[in-house]
Amino acid sequence: MLCRMEHPPLIDRPDPDWLRPQWPAPARVRAVCTTRAGGESLAPFDSFNLGERVGDDPQRVSAHRSQLGASLGARPVFLHQVHGFEVIAARADTPDGVQADGAQTRQSGLACTAQVADCLPILLCDQAGEQVAALHAGWRGLAGAGGAGVVERGVAAMDAAPGELLAWLGPCIGPQVFEVGDDVRQAFVAVDPAAAAFFSVLRPGKWLADLPALARQRLQAAGVQAIYGNEGSPAWCTVSQPARFFSFRRDGVCGRMAAAIALA
Repeated sequence: MLCRMEHPPLIDRPDPDWLRPQWPAPARVRAVCTTRAGGESLAPFDSFNLGERVGDDPQRVSAHRSQLGASLGARPVFLHQVHGFEVIAARADTPDGVQADGAQTRQSGLACTAQVADCLPILLCDQAGEQVAALHAGWRGLAGAGGAGVVERGVAAMDAAPGELLAWLGPCIGPQVFEVGDDVRQAFVAVDPAAAAFFSVLRPGKWLADLPALARQRLQAAGVQAIYGNEGSPAWCTVSQPARFFSFRRDGVCGRMAAAIALA
C-alpha cells in the first residue's frame, strides 16, 4: 500500500494524491513525491506536469514548480537529467538545469529534486537531519560504470556513515512490465552475480527487470540498510497506474513527476 504520512508538516498543503514517504526521517526533513494530480496542464501532460522539456506550456510548468516549492517551503532545484550518475552539491546559487542525475545539500530552503516518468526516484537523508539528497535512477544510472553508479555516488556525497542514512524509493516502472535485453541484465550481473535474481526470463534475449530490487541491492551493498518505499508491487508501477502516474514507456509523450526533499 502507498502511504502518505502527516509528519513533518508542509508549508502549503499538497494535493492529497501526492505521496508522503513513510519513513522515520527527522522532523526537519520534508519530502514529497508528486503524481499526475493537482495541476493545470492539458493532455497529454495532464495535469501536474513538472517537466519543461516535454512540450507543455512553460507558464503552467513554472506554476507547478512554484506550487511544489510552496508545499515544501523550499526552492526545488531541477536538474538536467541525462541518465548518468553525476551527483552535485546544491547551494543557494545553484541554478536549474545543471547536468546531473542527483543532488545533495545541507542548506535549508533548497529541495533536491528528481524528475521521473518510469525511472526510479531515490530520496536520502541522514538520521541527524543535517543533509538530504535526491537521485534519478534509470537502469543506466543505477548500473553506472565499473560498479559505481548514481546510488554509490549519492551515498558517497552524504557526509555520514552509510549505516546512518535512510532511503526512500518512489514509484517507477514495475517488475511486471519492465522489459529489457541481455545487455541490461549483464550490466548488473557483471558487478554482482546475485543481481540475476532480479531478472526473470520473458523470451530468448528478453527479461523482466525489478528496478526497485536492483536499487535496494545497490543501496545495501553501499552500506545503507534502512530502506523504505517501493517494494515492487503493482501499486507503485508507473506503467500500470495510468490515472495516477506519468509513464514515458506507456505513453511516449507525457509529463514528469518529481520526488523532492528539503531541510526546514
